[in-house]
Amino acid sequence: MKFEKEINRRKTFAIISHPDAGKTTLTEKFLLFGGAIQTAGAVKSNKIKKHATSDFMEIERQRGISVATSVMTFEYKNFLINLLDTPGHKDFAEDTYRTLTAVDSVILVVDSVNGVEDQTRRLMEVCRMRDTPVIVFINKLDRDGKNRFDLLEEIEKELQITLHPMTWPINSGKDFKGVYNIHNKSLRLFSANTKAEDDDTIAIEDLSNELLDKKIGERDANQLREDAELIEGVYGQLNENEYLKGKVAPVFFGSAVNNFGVKEMLETFTTIAPIPLCRNTNSREVCPGEDKFSGFIFKIHANLDPKHRDRIAFMRVCSGRFERNKYYHHVRIDKDVRFSNPYSFLARSKDTIDDAYPGDVIGLFDTGNFKIGDTLTEGENFYFTGIPTFSPEIFKELVNKDPMKTKQLEKGIQQLTDEGVAQLFTQFGGNKKIIGCVGELQFEVIQYRLLQEYGAACEFRPLPFYKACWLTSKDEKKLEEFLRFKQQNSGEDKDGNPIYLAQSEWFLNTEITNNPDITFHFTSEVHK
Repeated sequence: MKFEKEINRRKTFAIISHPDAGKTTLTEKFLLFGGAIQTAGAVKSNKIKKHATSDFMEIERQRGISVATSVMTFEYKNFLINLLDTPGHKDFAEDTYRTLTAVDSVILVVDSVNGVEDQTRRLMEVCRMRDTPVIVFINKLDRDGKNRFDLLEEIEKELQITLHPMTWPINSGKDFKGVYNIHNKSLRLFSANTKAEDDDTIAIEDLSNELLDKKIGERDANQLREDAELIEGVYGQLNENEYLKGKVAPVFFGSAVNNFGVKEMLETFTTIAPIPLCRNTNSREVCPGEDKFSGFIFKIHANLDPKHRDRIAFMRVCSGRFERNKYYHHVRIDKDVRFSNPYSFLARSKDTIDDAYPGDVIGLFDTGNFKIGDTLTEGENFYFTGIPTFSPEIFKELVNKDPMKTKQLEKGIQQLTDEGVAQLFTQFGGNKKIIGCVGELQFEVIQYRLLQEYGAACEFRPLPFYKACWLTSKDEKKLEEFLRFKQQNSGEDKDGNPIYLAQSEWFLNTEITNNPDITFHFTSEVHK
């Protein structure tokens, strides 16, 4: 296999969770271990001016939440790790869904106090669609949470995945004493408000050792012996193949804010997580070790640096070697393009790179050529599949509040919808611009960014639509006829594909029944 050494040392994964489960904090601890940052940012505190390393947009710093996926690359024990920190907020789920197409595995953070939450379920559904390998980190053990056996049962039942505990906590909340590593038979002791050091780790090959009673007390030592016996009896050894197939999820317990239990997970992750894998295209399977380069765009971010009005397209390298200043074929527009300043990222800071290998996520300076899902190759015409756009759930009309800034508004909304934060539809029989989003918060972000970045003031008027469906038909005439009769409820997306805007589930089902020659699609992938 060509570039075997480079491919084998790469691990590309996303951290996903419900909001506030501690995802961004965990990301920072990984970066600290990799030596990529020296101090962790204070994510929630407004008094402290350092914010989370991975939250770079102004609106994120104001609200203390992540609303855009950020990419970080760091080295750990000779592995090159590409980490994608995703937004937890459900209103930005689509950004997260697309990010999951660019990674080889996932770490799912579960809050031990709240257990499985709505967003956790949704994200796991997307992982299951692709059989993505998952490691679970149960966080906030320093708080009083659910019983750990109950929690495991809840996760297995709710997320329909088999768990395999790799570490086991000794109590929780104010009685939290540490974590026992079932895998390598060692105990790490916890003391509140201090960071975990290697000195805190005690090797205990045999749990009957009296040292255990001395360190954590007789009652907790006996409880740990009982728990460990039960776990080893039920779970046995981890089957790594089952993990790689997405059937079994190793579980780690800890407290990210105290940097506790994180190292054990990072050590296991680097050992068992998959290296870059083969991917499907519309014509064949593309594997990392191929001679020729290929990659796809899964995210676009405008104005990463507001001073320079730049647009960065995030690309996942899938095969071959990407080289700076070399011409590559942009399949959709059938044009050759080259990049003089490709970047690797550490949140807001970016470094120019000369080359990249499968698994790497790099930033390409974009002058408006890219859309999400675009493929670059060394000449071959194919595109990577499985990067869908989902039907939005909330629809609003975009209203210009300043006619003098019409051009700025047009440009701004085109660029922001290219990023995938929302979808833009134009209604037939008029020129009404309709914005479709998954959640209300996205409209706030769009309004804020249009004003801050483009100087365009706008407002949104709610529209009574329930779903947008993409339409296809073998009978062009039937489709034209349908669109003419349903002018009030039809339009096109920004690529000119016809859509139907249904007012309710009943209307949608009626139209599907009445128009057997027309297919109603709930994702846009059909048109790619």
